[in-house]
Amino acid sequence: MSDTSPTAPGPEPFRIPDGDLDDLASTLAKTMAEVRQHGALLDRLGSDPVPDASQHTDDVPEAEAADAAQGEGPASVFILALGGEAYAAELTALSDWVNYLFLPVYGREISSSRPWCAQWDEHPEVVARLHALWLAWQQLTDTEAGLSGPSTWHRDHLDQALVQLRAPDGPFAACTTSPTRPNHRVLATPAPEQSGATE
Repeated sequence: MSDTSPTAPGPEPFRIPDGDLDDLASTLAKTMAEVRQHGALLDRLGSDPVPDASQHTDDVPEAEAADAAQGEGPASVFILALGGEAYAAELTALSDWVNYLFLPVYGREISSSRPWCAQWDEHPEVVARLHALWLAWQQLTDTEAGLSGPSTWHRDHLDQALVQLRAPDGPFAACTTSPTRPNHRVLATPAPEQSGATE
Protein backbone atom coordinates (compact mmCIF):
# COMPACT_ATOMS: atom_id res chain seq x y z
CA MET A 1 0.00 0.00 0.00
CA SER A 2 1.35 3.42 -0.88
CA ASP A 3 1.50 6.26 1.60
CA THR A 4 -1.06 8.87 0.58
CA SER A 5 -0.62 11.17 3.56
CA PRO A 6 0.29 14.74 2.60
CA THR A 7 3.93 15.60 3.22
CA ALA A 8 5.10 18.98 4.38
CA PRO A 9 7.05 20.87 1.72
CA GLY A 10 10.80 21.15 2.39
CA PRO A 11 12.37 24.48 3.26
CA GLU A 12 13.10 26.81 0.40
CA PRO A 13 16.80 26.94 -0.55
CA PHE A 14 18.64 29.97 0.76
CA ARG A 15 19.69 32.23 -2.10
CA ILE A 16 22.18 35.09 -1.96
CA PRO A 17 21.62 37.94 -4.42
CA ASP A 18 24.41 38.22 -6.97
CA GLY A 19 25.26 41.73 -5.80
CA ASP A 20 25.98 40.45 -2.28
CA LEU A 21 28.42 37.76 -3.50
CA ASP A 22 31.15 40.35 -4.06
CA ASP A 23 30.73 41.60 -0.48
CA LEU A 24 30.83 38.02 0.80
CA ALA A 25 33.99 37.26 -1.21
CA SER A 26 35.63 40.45 0.07
CA THR A 27 34.73 39.61 3.67
CA LEU A 28 36.08 36.08 3.23
CA ALA A 29 39.35 37.41 1.77
CA LYS A 30 39.76 39.81 4.71
CA THR A 31 39.05 37.01 7.17
CA MET A 32 41.62 34.75 5.50
CA ALA A 33 44.22 37.54 5.63
CA GLU A 34 43.51 37.99 9.34
CA VAL A 35 43.89 34.25 9.92
CA ARG A 36 47.29 34.31 8.19
CA GLN A 37 48.41 37.30 10.29
CA HIS A 38 47.23 35.63 13.47
CA GLY A 39 49.07 32.45 12.45
CA ALA A 40 52.30 34.41 11.94
CA LEU A 41 51.82 36.11 15.30
CA LEU A 42 51.18 32.77 17.02
CA ASP A 43 54.31 31.33 15.41
CA ARG A 44 56.33 34.27 16.75
CA LEU A 45 54.79 33.96 20.19
CA GLY A 46 55.33 30.20 20.16
CA SER A 47 59.06 30.72 19.63
CA ASP A 48 59.37 32.68 22.89
CA PRO A 49 60.52 30.57 25.85
CA VAL A 50 57.81 29.55 28.31
CA PRO A 51 58.59 30.48 31.93
CA ASP A 52 59.33 27.47 34.13
CA ALA A 53 56.55 27.04 36.70
CA SER A 54 58.92 25.23 39.08
CA GLN A 55 60.84 28.45 39.68
CA HIS A 56 57.95 30.00 41.62
CA THR A 57 58.06 29.68 45.37
CA ASP A 58 55.03 29.31 47.60
CA ASP A 59 55.73 32.51 49.53
CA VAL A 60 55.77 34.74 46.39
CA PRO A 61 52.33 35.84 45.23
CA GLU A 62 51.47 34.83 41.66
CA ALA A 63 51.08 38.45 40.51
CA GLU A 64 54.61 39.32 41.67
CA ALA A 65 55.98 36.17 40.05
CA ALA A 66 54.24 37.06 36.77
CA ASP A 67 55.70 40.59 36.92
CA ALA A 68 59.18 39.16 37.52
CA ALA A 69 58.83 36.69 34.66
CA GLN A 70 57.61 39.43 32.35
CA GLY A 71 60.58 41.60 33.32
CA GLU A 72 62.99 38.84 32.24
CA GLY A 73 61.67 38.78 28.65
CA PRO A 74 62.57 41.24 25.93
CA ALA A 75 61.38 44.76 26.66
CA SER A 76 60.61 45.28 22.97
CA VAL A 77 59.37 43.41 19.92
CA PHE A 78 62.01 45.21 17.84
CA ILE A 79 64.50 42.76 16.35
CA LEU A 80 67.57 44.57 17.70
CA ALA A 81 66.27 44.02 21.24
CA LEU A 82 66.19 40.25 20.70
CA GLY A 83 69.03 37.81 20.95
CA GLY A 84 69.90 34.21 20.24
CA GLU A 85 67.06 31.97 19.10
CA ALA A 86 64.46 34.74 19.37
CA TYR A 87 66.50 36.90 16.97
CA ALA A 88 66.96 33.98 14.54
CA ALA A 89 63.24 33.16 14.56
CA GLU A 90 62.30 36.80 14.01
CA LEU A 91 64.84 37.14 11.18
CA THR A 92 63.39 34.03 9.51
CA ALA A 93 59.88 35.47 9.67
CA LEU A 94 61.14 38.84 8.40
CA SER A 95 63.00 37.12 5.54
CA ASP A 96 59.78 35.42 4.44
CA TRP A 97 58.00 38.79 4.34
CA VAL A 98 60.88 40.49 2.52
CA ASN A 99 61.38 37.70 -0.04
CA TYR A 100 57.75 36.83 -0.76
CA LEU A 101 55.95 40.15 -0.39
CA PHE A 102 58.24 43.16 -0.12
CA LEU A 103 60.74 42.46 -2.91
CA PRO A 104 58.27 41.08 -5.49
CA VAL A 105 56.06 44.16 -5.05
CA TYR A 106 58.48 46.98 -4.14
CA GLY A 107 61.90 45.70 -5.27
CA ARG A 108 62.43 47.97 -8.25
CA GLU A 109 65.33 47.65 -10.66
CA ILE A 110 68.77 47.77 -9.09
CA SER A 111 71.15 50.50 -10.24
CA SER A 112 74.04 52.48 -8.84
CA SER A 113 71.59 55.23 -7.89
CA ARG A 114 69.23 52.70 -6.24
CA PRO A 115 71.38 49.84 -4.90
CA TRP A 116 70.18 46.64 -3.24
CA CYS A 117 72.14 43.73 -1.82
CA ALA A 118 70.95 40.14 -2.05
CA GLN A 119 72.62 39.61 1.33
CA TRP A 120 70.53 42.34 2.96
CA ASP A 121 70.21 40.32 6.16
CA GLU A 122 73.94 40.84 6.85
CA HIS A 123 73.51 44.63 6.97
CA PRO A 124 72.37 45.49 10.54
CA GLU A 125 70.85 48.83 9.54
CA VAL A 126 68.82 47.18 6.79
CA VAL A 127 67.56 44.46 9.13
CA ALA A 128 66.52 47.14 11.63
CA ARG A 129 64.75 49.29 9.03
CA LEU A 130 63.01 46.38 7.30
CA HIS A 131 61.87 44.95 10.62
CA ALA A 132 60.41 48.29 11.66
CA LEU A 133 58.71 48.49 8.26
CA TRP A 134 57.31 44.96 8.71
CA LEU A 135 55.99 45.72 12.20
CA ALA A 136 54.20 48.80 10.85
CA TRP A 137 52.86 46.72 7.93
CA GLN A 138 51.42 44.17 10.35
CA GLN A 139 49.69 46.90 12.34
CA LEU A 140 48.45 49.03 9.45
CA THR A 141 47.17 46.20 7.24
CA ASP A 142 45.09 44.78 10.08
CA THR A 143 41.36 45.40 9.81
CA GLU A 144 41.48 47.39 13.06
CA ALA A 145 43.64 49.99 11.28
CA GLY A 146 40.68 50.94 9.13
CA LEU A 147 40.43 51.40 5.41
CA SER A 148 43.18 54.02 5.24
CA GLY A 149 45.71 51.83 7.10
CA PRO A 150 47.53 50.56 3.97
CA SER A 151 47.70 54.09 2.53
CA THR A 152 49.17 55.35 5.80
CA TRP A 153 51.73 52.53 5.73
CA HIS A 154 52.82 53.49 2.21
CA ARG A 155 53.02 57.21 2.94
CA ASP A 156 54.48 57.23 6.45
CA HIS A 157 56.61 54.07 6.47
CA LEU A 158 57.37 52.48 3.09
CA ASP A 159 58.26 55.63 1.15
CA GLN A 160 60.58 56.88 3.90
CA ALA A 161 62.27 53.48 4.34
CA LEU A 162 62.91 53.09 0.61
CA VAL A 163 64.56 56.52 0.43
CA GLN A 164 67.01 55.48 3.18
CA LEU A 165 67.58 51.88 2.09
CA ARG A 166 68.08 52.54 -1.63
CA ALA A 167 70.08 55.77 -1.35
CA PRO A 168 73.40 55.80 -3.26
CA ASP A 169 75.20 56.50 0.02
CA GLY A 170 72.94 54.21 2.07
CA PRO A 171 73.69 50.86 3.70
CA PHE A 172 74.27 49.13 0.32
CA ALA A 173 76.75 51.75 -0.97
CA ALA A 174 79.71 49.34 -0.71
CA CYS A 175 77.93 46.47 -2.49
CA THR A 176 78.19 46.35 -6.27
CA THR A 177 75.03 46.27 -8.32
CA SER A 178 76.42 44.30 -11.27
CA PRO A 179 75.24 40.66 -11.41
CA THR A 180 78.43 39.77 -13.31
CA ARG A 181 80.65 41.23 -10.56
CA PRO A 182 78.85 40.69 -7.26
CA ASN A 183 80.63 42.22 -4.31
CA HIS A 184 79.12 42.26 -0.85
CA ARG A 185 80.69 44.45 1.81
CA VAL A 186 79.20 45.80 5.01
CA LEU A 187 80.30 49.37 5.67
CA ALA A 188 82.23 50.00 8.86
CA THR A 189 80.49 52.02 11.54
CA PRO A 190 82.16 54.79 13.54
CA ALA A 191 84.06 53.55 16.59
CA PRO A 192 82.68 54.71 19.94
CA GLU A 193 84.62 57.52 21.59
CA GLN A 194 87.08 56.35 24.23
CA SER A 195 86.63 58.20 27.50
CA GLY A 196 89.54 58.79 29.83
CA ALA A 197 92.21 58.76 27.10
CA THR A 198 95.59 60.03 28.22
CA GLU A 199 97.39 62.76 26.32
